[in-house]
Amino acid sequence: MTGADARAIAVTGMGAISAFGEGAGVLWQGLREGRSGIRPLRHERAADLRVRIAAQVPDGFDPAAHFPERLLSLLDRTAQFALFAANEAVAQSGLDFRAGGLTARSGVIVGTGVGGETTHDEQNRRLYGEKASRVHPLTIIRVMANAPASMISMAHGLRGPAFAVSSACASTNHAIAQAMLLIRAGVADVMLAGGAEACLSFGVLRAWEAMRVLADDSCRPFSANRRGLVLGEGAGMFVLESLAHARARGAGILGLLAGAGMSADAGDIVLPDVAGGTAAMSLALADAGLAPADIDYINAHGTGTPANDPTETRAIHQVFGAHAQRLAVSSTKSMHGHALGASGALELVAVLGAMREGVVPPTINLDQPDPACDLDYVPNQARDLRVRAALSNSFAFGGLNAVLAVRAA
Repeated sequence: MTGADARAIAVTGMGAISAFGEGAGVLWQGLREGRSGIRPLRHERAADLRVRIAAQVPDGFDPAAHFPERLLSLLDRTAQFALFAANEAVAQSGLDFRAGGLTARSGVIVGTGVGGETTHDEQNRRLYGEKASRVHPLTIIRVMANAPASMISMAHGLRGPAFAVSSACASTNHAIAQAMLLIRAGVADVMLAGGAEACLSFGVLRAWEAMRVLADDSCRPFSANRRGLVLGEGAGMFVLESLAHARARGAGILGLLAGAGMSADAGDIVLPDVAGGTAAMSLALADAGLAPADIDYINAHGTGTPANDPTETRAIHQVFGAHAQRLAVSSTKSMHGHALGASGALELVAVLGAMREGVVPPTINLDQPDPACDLDYVPNQARDLRVRAALSNSFAFGGLNAVLAVRAA
């Protein structure tokens, strides 16, 4: 096994739930077709909001159809999404942790930006709005940010490292990077990693409105008429194994995590810095043993805000030089919305789909060129393209950056 292969981590299963519905395949199909998952907001207080659109999981999702009754009272919506996605990923991987004797050396890391927000919002409404004398006795169990990781570990008997990562919009990529490093270090043989978010509470929606970064029509990354981001929700989880472990059991390999780069801007709490994004991408390439010219596609952070898109564009230019003009770059947030801590998980589904099928998902709603955003953003329609290696960018509030480098299997 070559040095690069010895460090590579195999992705052998993935699962997701998103605005397109249940399943990673459903998400990928929607992205490949360039469909929008952004729709009018379904919320009992939508009329009290200025922004009334979001990328929500469809009403048809029924937790009772997926989880035993004894669990339902323990699961916030964020944990429901995470456990659903993890179960799908494990099923695809073909692993049975308990029967295979893998429980001691298998773990789980889940990234989430806000944790059990819908429970938090509901109990605060009862406590402060209705003057209730007490809250639900399981509130802490549902609210805590580690609940998704704990629930997944219990569902599959994972007794190795299990914890949560919270770094705003970079949470998933940080979680996956940590899982990758644990496997490389020999601490675990198999890790479930990804992200989950169910942040569309009235309080969170009001807070984002107050920042004046939400679009009220649609998400238009890199387009001159962009007006901001559109919030979303969902989850994506992935089964990760050392390449040797995956090959030894004859597993189907969806793609290889080749490297990760992490950095902090150490500057402004909300305004992105070119240097931070540049550092994270450069570190990911170096960790993966890839040259800039090896990259065919970048799934951009691409939020659709006035500040983010040109900053990310400049960072790509700095890292890739002349090759930047030959890259396909797209923001799938234009379709699945900005799912905060889960965004990187939905975007990794897109990267793996692009590699496996040779189709790059588009940036939809890109209808007005912006001189400050001058790369090939695959506007409006998917494109056939062989993707040998790709980057997936996540640049979060707080100046926290995490980039994954992915290779075809």
